[in-house]
Amino acid sequence: MAEWWSIEVFDAQVQAALSWKDSYRTALVESAITSGAIEWTWIEHRNGVVFEVCFADEARWDAFRALPGVQAALDAVPDPVNGVLVYRGRGGGAGARRPRQPRPSAGAGAIELPEPAAQRTMDLSSAELAGQAVNL
Repeated sequence: MAEWWSIEVFDAQVQAALSWKDSYRTALVESAITSGAIEWTWIEHRNGVVFEVCFADEARWDAFRALPGVQAALDAVPDPVNGVLVYRGRGGGAGARRPRQPRPSAGAGAIELPEPAAQRTMDLSSAELAGQAVNL
């Protein structure tokens, strides 16, 4: 079964992830192809960039990850301490192998509302004005 892996690089104080992508995209794609990648893609988002790559098995991913060019690319990220994530799954931090399916809602899918309280009404058709009866 094919496995997706992601390398997510976040911007540092300036938008450096795109310059990192421009510098290392050729080396990463070439390394992925020579390691047996089935598919790959780059995703740019407002906080950085994600390189998603799909391998037939985990052994091919391990071989890709151990290549010197990949190690150099990971060492050159804008913020090597807090600015890089390497994980199994598709990008964006989801890490899910399949998209989540919505769960069916119970009953009509709404919560029960309380019954309306009895409203207080006043009969103003007959009123008294300072001790006098007034009919309207």
